[in-house]
Amino acid sequence: MTVIQLTCKSTCQPAIKTEPDIQDIGQIKTPAAREALHHPSTSAVQSTPENLSTCRHILYDRLKGFPLRSDQLKAVPTLFLSGQCLVWSILPRKGVQPRHQRNTMTWRPQYRSSKFRHVFGKAATKENCYDGVPITRSVHDNHFCAVNPRFIAVITECAGGGAFLVLSVHHTGKVDPHHPKVSGHRGNVLDIKWNPFNDFCIASCSEDSTVKVWDIPPHGMLKNLTLPWKELQGHSRRVGLIEWHPTANNVLFSTGYDYQVMIWNLDCPEAVIKNPVRTISHHTDVVLSMSFNTDGSRLATSCKDKKIRVLEPRTGNLLQEANCKNHKASKVLFLGNLKMLLSTGNSRWNHRQMALWDQEDLDVPLLQEDLDGSSGVLFPFYDPDTHMLYIAGKGDGNIRYYEISSEKPYMHFLTEYRSHTPQKGMGIMPKRGLDVSSCEVFRFYKLVTIKALIEPLSMIVPRRSESYQEDIYPMTAASAAAMSAEEWLSGMDKGPVLQSLKPGSRVPDSYPELSSGLGSKGLDNSLGTRRSQSRPGQLQLAYIQDQLGNKEGKEGKSKTSVSNGQDPTLCSPPKTENEVWGGFDLRLKFHKQQEEIRRLREMLNQRDVRIKQLELEINNVRNSQGSH
Repeated sequence: MTVIQLTCKSTCQPAIKTEPDIQDIGQIKTPAAREALHHPSTSAVQSTPENLSTCRHILYDRLKGFPLRSDQLKAVPTLFLSGQCLVWSILPRKGVQPRHQRNTMTWRPQYRSSKFRHVFGKAATKENCYDGVPITRSVHDNHFCAVNPRFIAVITECAGGGAFLVLSVHHTGKVDPHHPKVSGHRGNVLDIKWNPFNDFCIASCSEDSTVKVWDIPPHGMLKNLTLPWKELQGHSRRVGLIEWHPTANNVLFSTGYDYQVMIWNLDCPEAVIKNPVRTISHHTDVVLSMSFNTDGSRLATSCKDKKIRVLEPRTGNLLQEANCKNHKASKVLFLGNLKMLLSTGNSRWNHRQMALWDQEDLDVPLLQEDLDGSSGVLFPFYDPDTHMLYIAGKGDGNIRYYEISSEKPYMHFLTEYRSHTPQKGMGIMPKRGLDVSSCEVFRFYKLVTIKALIEPLSMIVPRRSESYQEDIYPMTAASAAAMSAEEWLSGMDKGPVLQSLKPGSRVPDSYPELSSGLGSKGLDNSLGTRRSQSRPGQLQLAYIQDQLGNKEGKEGKSKTSVSNGQDPTLCSPPKTENEVWGGFDLRLKFHKQQEEIRRLREMLNQRDVRIKQLELEINNVRNSQGSH
């Protein structure tokens, strides 16, 4: 009867075909044998020369069911007789290091060249903060703040409906508690977003299940604004999230507690839009975040059902879906052109965690990293120009930042900004609004609820030279749309229009439909791209009135075009179809509006006369009562 017994060699001896130092460890059961096979040393079977062939077959049968490491699979298995033991030796192939040697770290540190290794955060002084802002107390996990180079908008706490505050970026210091607000919603406002191609257009969504788009006056808020430019009615429950398309003009996405993602085309004459262009119904719970890739051809969403989805936004087709049991995602973000997704959430043990995914394969994450044990939501922000990732936690004052690469290990931790003031939400300034003279590469606006304060925080690359640093400011997204809503809906995809941040550089034109009618600058800065395409509106009416007054005062002067870069209020009224608005019979519209203005003035005069008559009658009645 043959006795098979597994033994283990000493770990310091190499597996060579010589007399090894074998330590007999007796009868070994299956778990111990499995561990012995995972050990870099060898296993043996006690035998005699007479039954060598029999023991060889028995040993193969015993080892057949045991899992082997990848380096063992690449190794050369050898059976040889050593004394009274038949030794199963795993000799690595040429060029394959043993596992216990591969994991050891060398004494020499690994340095990585980076221009952003020493980026630091610089908080604004008290004079440059916005003090006395009644920040909302809503527990919704949104940013509650939106910023562009002209205005900063923040959702405020108010009674009897929802409102948000719009301030000039330069209006720092103490904020007037009676400052005018945008207060047209009947429920609490949950999210606000500026139009990326129009600094005077902002969208808001609310618990009243509506989305409203507002026109902000060029000189700021002088009185409360209650009448929106567009009202979108389609959701059956409260709307919690909105997002503008990154390259197409006037395309807005909204999602709410009815689990629907709706696509809206704002280039329509109706003031109240009840039918979205498309409705996406792949989600089984509340959508927590939405993110577009660079050209807007992919939409990533994170949902309360713990799944991450990648959709084709135009058709609504589901392309990828991730259901990782070890990672509960709350926010998801496209990482520019790297074809990767980043999600933040919680691990199985309720630790705050971030995960990196390949957008073409969401089965297994490329990378998972636990951060801490706090409970606040992690807000990710990505700068595609510098490939820097910022992770800000809700309820704490820390901001971690990393540098992202397309090769392993993908993420390189840079440093962490620490603060004692916790943030409730964050707003970010577009790249075109940064201060390039101080080498500012990112700017946050922290909402500090406990102090009713909005604190700007600049991320700065330390440089001695005060000249323009082209290596840290590549071409970035401009405020011009790459295509119209109709072009995008017809199946076209375009990357963003790029511009240089170098002072004095020319701002690029929008897509041809606008640039041909408005010229290089035109009304893009004064009235906005959308105003030049849609209905005349109040601002266009004021514009035409100014033109009429200037025409009367400057009858003998030569006519100029809006495309020459002059102030629109100094131009003569348009005479031809394509002079300003392109394709509209402006002369007919001009005279109709003048007739409407004349009629309204007559009505106001009649009402003034009627008010004076009533006041006289009241005085007569009082005098008659006093005489009796």
